[in-house]
Amino acid sequence: MSEKTILKLQLPTDPLWVKNVVESNIEELLTDHAYCEQKAASNAITLIIQNPNLSDIVQEMIALAQEEMEHFKMVHELLLKRGFILGKERRDNYVNELRKYMIVGGSREQQLVDRLLLSAMIEARSCERFKVLSENINDEELSVFYHELMISEATHYAMFLRLARKHASGIDVDARWAEFLAYEARVIQNYGKGETVHG
Repeated sequence: MSEKTILKLQLPTDPLWVKNVVESNIEELLTDHAYCEQKAASNAITLIIQNPNLSDIVQEMIALAQEEMEHFKMVHELLLKRGFILGKERRDNYVNELRKYMIVGGSREQQLVDRLLLSAMIEARSCERFKVLSENINDEELSVFYHELMISEATHYAMFLRLARKHASGIDVDARWAEFLAYEARVIQNYGKGETVHG
């Protein structure tokens, strides 16, 4: 899978992030990852609450919330298997920076489209990070695990983009997505130094 052609991300993660940062602290990676899955489920639930009249979104988000919580359970079981505990929630500064680019005010349609594009962006970068992990981590169990989740994240990314295009009657989604990608490329330059999914 080429991130340039499929995910459209402009700045790839350096594989040395895995060797130099992640492998020395698997516990921190797994704890952060567990919370990423929990936050993804919470995001899906928030989209349901904000858009109860859009039955297609409600149905898709019900399924997504269930899947993300299943992933949370899987990561938590990996933590326990390795003798770790979940620990406290980690701040995701990367996601918080992306949120700053969302439209404040505007129409409900604009707010929905931006929320869906933000969600697509997080899934895209997570997918890319999982690919880098699966290909470079010196841990067979985690390599297989992250390869499987990479495929799942790519499906979520495509779903959010599809929903954004479907519900954007008066918005140029491709233009807005291009703007998001350019902004994300600037944000991600400051990351790749921490043992977290987006760190």
